[in-house]
Amino acid sequence: MGELFLPNLEKKLVSIRRKLHQYPELSNEEFETTKRIKSWLEEVGIEIVESSLKTGVIAEISGKKKAPIVAVRADIDALPITEETGLSFASKIHGKMHACGHDYHTAALIGAAYLLKQKECDLKGTVRFIFQPAEEIGGGALKVLASGALKNVSAILGLHNKPDLPVGTVGIKSGALMASVDHFEIKIEGIGTHAAVPHAGIDPIVTASEMIMALQTIVSRKLSPFHNVVISVAQIRSGHTWNVISNSAHLEGTVRTFQEDIREKIPGLMKQIIEGVAVAHGARAVLRWYPGPPPVNNDEKLTKLAIKTAEKLKLKVVDPIPSMAGEDFAFYQKEVPSSFVFMGTSGTKEWHHPAFTLDERALSISAHYLKKVAVSTLTEFNVSSDDDGME
Repeated sequence: MGELFLPNLEKKLVSIRRKLHQYPELSNEEFETTKRIKSWLEEVGIEIVESSLKTGVIAEISGKKKAPIVAVRADIDALPITEETGLSFASKIHGKMHACGHDYHTAALIGAAYLLKQKECDLKGTVRFIFQPAEEIGGGALKVLASGALKNVSAILGLHNKPDLPVGTVGIKSGALMASVDHFEIKIEGIGTHAAVPHAGIDPIVTASEMIMALQTIVSRKLSPFHNVVISVAQIRSGHTWNVISNSAHLEGTVRTFQEDIREKIPGLMKQIIEGVAVAHGARAVLRWYPGPPPVNNDEKLTKLAIKTAEKLKLKVVDPIPSMAGEDFAFYQKEVPSSFVFMGTSGTKEWHHPAFTLDERALSISAHYLKKVAVSTLTEFNVSSDDDGME
């Protein structure tokens, strides 16, 4: 890749992002996206690393030294949402949309790879690029870990667009940045009856209604006001017609928190309430718990390095408000030190909205940030290695 490419970087990244936006693919279905990413990397001579992943891409750029290795990650999957942006490059796949900005994340990481390729001889180690599938269902990071892509990696870096931050602003915070994501189901068994004679049965809808309200007392009465917890019942299903009380009801929802110790207590507290309410109504209830990603929790030293990097790029650094949304990037943080930041994109709608948009000026900014922070992290680990290791 020649030096003449750099002045056209922003134009190239916009083109990449728009192509991805037009052809979104859902979690674990990112086959064409994978092919496109490989093609964009290979056209400038970036090495693709063979892996067991069916979708997603692992690539590398190394300097004269192969170690240390610093990974940089972007997610590549879309959502089952029908787009309502009216953009000239709107999704061509009905019912599928990049409504969380993963097309932007992918294009920004490709841009960082292009910039690093220019300077590969100067790299003090290896930068590994992880284009991860299936973030939206919370399992893609586990597949990447199972593939061995974090083997010998000293640190991992990433970012997420933030619509409510303006372009040129980056939110960087040590510690908890995004919440854990757990999923629950509650199955209630009552006794069906005619709606005109409810006393002849056990109404699972009334039981479910009381249960939903009682679950909120976990936050208001069982936990300290200083804890951050959300318990949301997002789905209720029961019955098939207007004049019959069904014999069962099904509730489904999510729990979010930043504290791992509190996260561990919540299933037990929920079970106690669910079973107690069910017994009071003569019904039976079962809780099924599906643990997801833990909280995103940033390493303190890498956070300081991220702040220095952003400041060198003349970005405005702010202390972001932690988000109750989740990110499976957190699984990587259980394995190696990491830094995950919010990059301002001046959006008009929040994540997962059918009219979600972002300002494409953020693409080049994000590419340069990821490139610079990867280089700074390699330098830090080289220095720390000379000083008997980084804690």
